[in-house]
Amino acid sequence: MTDDDGGFGGEHRGRRPPVVERAEEAFERGLDVARLVVVVPVAVLVLAGAGAFVYGTYVFLSSVRAVVEEPLPVGHRIGLFLAVVDLFLVGATLLIAAFGLYELFVSRVDPGGVPRLPGWLEIHDLNDLKARVISMLVLVASVSFVETAAAATDGRLVLEIGGGVAAVVVALTAYLRFGGSGHGEQ
Repeated sequence: MTDDDGGFGGEHRGRRPPVVERAEEAFERGLDVARLVVVVPVAVLVLAGAGAFVYGTYVFLSSVRAVVEEPLPVGHRIGLFLAVVDLFLVGATLLIAAFGLYELFVSRVDPGGVPRLPGWLEIHDLNDLKARVISMLVLVASVSFVETAAAATDGRLVLEIGGGVAAVVVALTAYLRFGGSGHGEQ
C-alpha cells in the first residue's frame, strides 16, 4: 500500500515532509488519549456490578427474613436463594467485562507490578473477553432456568423455557467454538 514518495505506511517515514510526520504524531497521540474514553463504560460496569451485589445482598437478607418467619414450604423459598446466586453472577459478569475492557484499552491491572487478577481472568484480546462474558451468560441463563423451574407449577412452561435456554446455550457454545475462537483473527 505504500509508494516511493511516502504514501501510507511506516517504512518511508524519513522521506515524508516534516509537517506530515508532525500531523501523524499528533493524530496518534490523540488516538492514544482517545482510548481512555473506555474508562467511562468501565466505571459504569463496576458500578452496575456493585449494584448487583448490593441488590443480591438485599434479596438474600429479605429471603432469610421470609424463611425465618415462615420456614415451610421449602420449595417456594429455593427460588429466592437462586435469585441471589443469579444476581451475584450478573455482578461478576459485569466486573469481568469491566476488567477486560480496562486491560484491553488502558492498562494491565497490576498495581505496583504485582498482578492482582487471577490467571483465568487475564484478558489478552477481545476473544478472551467474549469467551469470559459468554461463559458467564451461559451460567446465568442456567441458574435463571433452575430458578424458574423451582417456582413453576406448569410442566409445559418449564419445558418451553428449558428449550429456549438450551437453544441459547447451544448457540453461544457454537459461537465460542466456531465463530469467535480467534483462528486467524486479530
